[in-house]
Amino acid sequence: MSDLQWFKTAVREGKTMVFDPLRKRYCTLTPEEEVRQKALYLLVEHLGVPAGLLAVEYSIKVNGLDKRCDAVVFGKEGNPLMILECKAASVKLTQNTLEQAVRYHSALRPKFLMLYNGTECYCFKSENGVLKPMDHLPSYAEMQLQKSRLKER
Repeated sequence: MSDLQWFKTAVREGKTMVFDPLRKRYCTLTPEEEVRQKALYLLVEHLGVPAGLLAVEYSIKVNGLDKRCDAVVFGKEGNPLMILECKAASVKLTQNTLEQAVRYHSALRPKFLMLYNGTECYCFKSENGVLKPMDHLPSYAEMQLQKSRLKER
């Protein structure tokens, strides 16, 4: 277990807040933020992603417009390995969700893309420019390995 404190909440000015150990601040506990925190916990505590290589609400440009990825996992060299797109538990993951995430993916070109709403989780791997569904979530070691193999080609 890491020394990060997950799911610490507080009430401030009548709003429930959750402490994000990656951003090191309290955020309003919206339904989407709850899912994002669960996903971040999964990535760090179970898939071995180093907390320092995970950016939350990462700003990017998509077709000249400012957008934000829910989270981006980076490799040790600073290259993006995975984009995470979260939706509230009440939001079904649809083709529209995938299309939104693909737009973000096209801007950063990571090897992996993950969609999560707290109950449904889909992960895709980019192979020759095509996103293919995976049957598991890759560990950080697997994400790094995939990127290393690309460099050898």
